[in-house]
Amino acid sequence: MGVRLLVLVVLSVSLMVVDARFTLLKPVRSQMSLVLMQSYWITDLPQRLWQGVASQFGSRTELVAENEKLQTENLLLQGRLQKLAALTEQNVRLRELLNSSALVNEKVEVAELIGMDPNPFTHRIIINKGERDGVVLGQPVLDARGLMGQVVELMPYTSRVLLLTDTTHSIPVQVNRNGLRAIASGTGNPERLELRHVADTADIKEGDLLVSSGLGQRFPAGYPVATVKEVIHDSGQPFAIVRAVPTAALNRSRYLLLVFSDSRTPEERANEAAQAQEADRQGGDGAPVVPATVPKPAATTPAKPSAPAAPAAAPATPAKPAAHAVKPSAAKPAAGKPSAATRAAPRTEQ
Repeated sequence: MGVRLLVLVVLSVSLMVVDARFTLLKPVRSQMSLVLMQSYWITDLPQRLWQGVASQFGSRTELVAENEKLQTENLLLQGRLQKLAALTEQNVRLRELLNSSALVNEKVEVAELIGMDPNPFTHRIIINKGERDGVVLGQPVLDARGLMGQVVELMPYTSRVLLLTDTTHSIPVQVNRNGLRAIASGTGNPERLELRHVADTADIKEGDLLVSSGLGQRFPAGYPVATVKEVIHDSGQPFAIVRAVPTAALNRSRYLLLVFSDSRTPEERANEAAQAQEADRQGGDGAPVVPATVPKPAATTPAKPSAPAAPAAAPATPAKPAAHAVKPSAAKPAAGKPSAATRAAPRTEQ
C-alpha cells in the first residue's frame, strides 16, 4: 500500500513538472476538458429540467397581477409624458412672447472621451474636439444626465475638460424647488459635491435637485448639476454641511455634449430684444408702415448740400462756379417759373 502511494505521488509530481515546463500534455489537457464539460452538463441536467418545468407551470394569478401592474405603470408614464410635452410647449410659447426663443434650443455638438488625466489628484478628461472644431475655453460640457464640467485647455484637435468634482472647481447653483442660491464645489471624490456657506436655517433638504443658476456667465441656466444627499445642521456653527451627488455619470459617460452658449452681452441681448419688439409692433399695426417711406427724405436731403459742395470742386474760379452752382439749385425749386431762371442766368454772366 505504501509503495503504491509513493508511486502515485511521484507520478503526480512528474506530471505537474512536465505540464509546467513543456507542452507535451497540452493535447491531453484539451481532451480532458471536453470530457469534464460533458460531465458538468450531465450533473447540471436535473436542475435545468426542474427550472424549465417550474417556469412552464408558473402561477397564472401571478402573471395576471404582473400584467395589470405593468399596464398601470404604462398608463401613468404616458400621462406624465403628455404633461411634460404640454409643459414644454407652454415654455416655448412663453419664451417666444419674451423674444428669447433662441435660448430654448442651444447649439450643441457631440464629443467622445478619448483619455483621462493620470494624476489621481485631478479630475480631468480629454475629448476628441478641439480648437479646429470651434471649441472655446470655458465651454460647458454635459452628458445625458447633467453638467460634467468645462473646457480648460485647448489643442487643435482635442480639449481638456475639468470635471465638477475637482477640488479647484466651483459652480453657482440653485435649488430647483425654491430657488435658493449656493456654490457647489468639488471635493476630489467623483461621487460628491459640497455646498459652501449655506446658512444653517436655509430651506434645503435631502433629495433637492440642484440646477445651474447661470450667474457665473459660464454655465447656461437650468441644467441639472447634483442631488442633495445629506444635510447636517450644527447649532454651534453658522453654516450647514450640505453634501450632494452629481447627476452626471462622471466615471461612466463616454459620449458628451459641448454646449455653444449665447456669447452676446446682456446689453446686446436687451437691444436686440427691444428692436424685435419694435419690429413686431410696427408689423402688427398694419402694412402701410413700410420701408419705402424712409428713402424719400434721404433722396431730397442730398440735393440741398449740393451748393456748398460745388465751391470745393472748383476752387480755381470761385466766382463763375458759384454762379453755376446757384443756377441748378435755383432751377429746381423754381420749376414753375422758367422766365425768372432765364433772367438770372444773363445777369450772372455779365
